[in-house]
Amino acid sequence: MFLRLSHRIDAALTPWFPEQRLFLKSDATTRFVRLRPLTQALGAAVGFVTLGWTILASAILLMDFINAGSSREQVQRQTTLFEQRLNDLSDDRDLRVAEAAGAQERFNLALGQVSAMQERLLASETRLRELETGIDVIQSTLRRTIQERDEARTDLAKAEATNTRQTGSSHSDKSGARDMAKTLGLMANALTDTAKDRDAEVARVAAEQAKTAAVAKQKLQMESRNAIIFGKLEEALTVSVAPLNKMFTAAGLNPDDLLASVKSGYSGQGGPLSPISFSTSDRPSDPDERRANAILQGLDTLNIYRLAAYKVPFGLPLHTRYRFTSGFGGRKDPINGSARMHEGQDLAGDYGSPVYATADGTVTYAGWENGYGRLIKIRHVQGIETRFGHLSQIDVAVGQKISRGEKIGDMGNSGRSTGTHLHYEVRLSGKAVNPMTFIRAANDVF
Repeated sequence: MFLRLSHRIDAALTPWFPEQRLFLKSDATTRFVRLRPLTQALGAAVGFVTLGWTILASAILLMDFINAGSSREQVQRQTTLFEQRLNDLSDDRDLRVAEAAGAQERFNLALGQVSAMQERLLASETRLRELETGIDVIQSTLRRTIQERDEARTDLAKAEATNTRQTGSSHSDKSGARDMAKTLGLMANALTDTAKDRDAEVARVAAEQAKTAAVAKQKLQMESRNAIIFGKLEEALTVSVAPLNKMFTAAGLNPDDLLASVKSGYSGQGGPLSPISFSTSDRPSDPDERRANAILQGLDTLNIYRLAAYKVPFGLPLHTRYRFTSGFGGRKDPINGSARMHEGQDLAGDYGSPVYATADGTVTYAGWENGYGRLIKIRHVQGIETRFGHLSQIDVAVGQKISRGEKIGDMGNSGRSTGTHLHYEVRLSGKAVNPMTFIRAANDVF
């Protein structure tokens, strides 16, 4: 039955695959091999399947290579953009500090001018009060002198009338009359001098009042100019600080706690960010002084933000070409196939590629650990820890202070690994979190 089925298949395939004979000739004999239609059909099928599998595998490898190259270029561009934006932010911060220093110098000069104007104004007001007091005294003296003159004239008239009644003559003693006339002349001269002094004091008071008005006008103009300067600085400060605050919040960090932690280890004091302080023993705090101190405090906060950006792992551990492979979360174990939690982000690249610290910190572990192979642990602020596993070489030691961007080792394949890659972890208070949260938070801002 099998032979009949085989013959039927051969008969059906004969139009497409006619029977062929392959002759093998030697010195003594000649042999041939008969290729039946079924055998030829099976050979052709195997050939087509092999060709199709070769084409499919080549396409898959080519697409994977193209995707890997595109991912590496994209990550490289993002890394370059991140560093460029961080540098731009640092330059912008330095510019704001320079503007604040210039504004402080202008403000100090303006305050000095205002203080001098206020002193002149107070001196003018004191002089004005003295002049008003002097005028009052002169006017009082003048009224008293006029009253004494009138009384003297009345006494003289009475004396003349009495002398006329006693002597029957209207002429008094000539010497007494001369004395009285001389006295009246002196009083008239004194009144004239007093009137001149009064007019001079009035003119001096008017001049001092004009100076006082001019000083007050200059002070008002200076206050308006300072208000515009302060407004521009406050606006620029708000625009600079808000994105940084958003970046730390997006990474799951409390900005206030983080800034307090960074500031506690930051001993820098003095310089352009020192608060403005003037003696206030005899006057209340000036509003412009309080506003300037608030701007300086904001610039100091911006500077602390910049320091915090270097102490939190917003950087990338690789600067060479790489691609993201296994991400954070549950996955099938690549070795035994069981379900496991993957507590980091894998980045595949060339063997021996340099690995860099992603933030300032202190090395707490540098050695071999099961599963991780050669492992480095770095402690950062606020209980943040980064881990770098499967390294081929370790270039740091326990207790060493590390800066962001400093080389700490080389990529490898040590430990429980199926290929060359870097296992990168970020932990908050000992609990593993997704490292891409920090990378994306920085990308959204920078």
